[in-house]
Amino acid sequence: MFDMVPFRRRGRGLTEREDPFNRMVDSFFNDALSVFEGGFKTDIKEEEDKFILEAELPGMTKDDIELEINEDILTIKARKEDEREEERENYIRRERRTGSYQRSFRIENVKEEDIKARHENGILIVDLPKEEPSRPRRKTIDIE
Repeated sequence: MFDMVPFRRRGRGLTEREDPFNRMVDSFFNDALSVFEGGFKTDIKEEEDKFILEAELPGMTKDDIELEINEDILTIKARKEDEREEERENYIRRERRTGSYQRSFRIENVKEEDIKARHENGILIVDLPKEEPSRPRRKTIDIE
């Protein structure tokens, strides 16, 4: 819905996106949802004895996040509910936003019982220890 191409109505000087009201509405929704557009960002690093997965989940607490492993599939689920109520002289403003996000990764050669996760400053860090220490991938072979 937010990626639709703007169009021009006949007989009007402004496109629908150029209308000030539509720009304000678009700005509100795009800012609120752009953090999770297309899922959340994830980096996976490989070290000699483990993989490290880092998922950016800004605004989430550890209670908003669920990790699950099922048949070599690691699933990260995040759900956030935000409700604000503000009351002033002549008006009441009430806004609600809810979002849930999920990503899954196939993991192999990992000791499932030793997986550890922590949440630091909006980043979920998951340590995935390897079952077997990896052998050096590069070896020099002497020529006879």
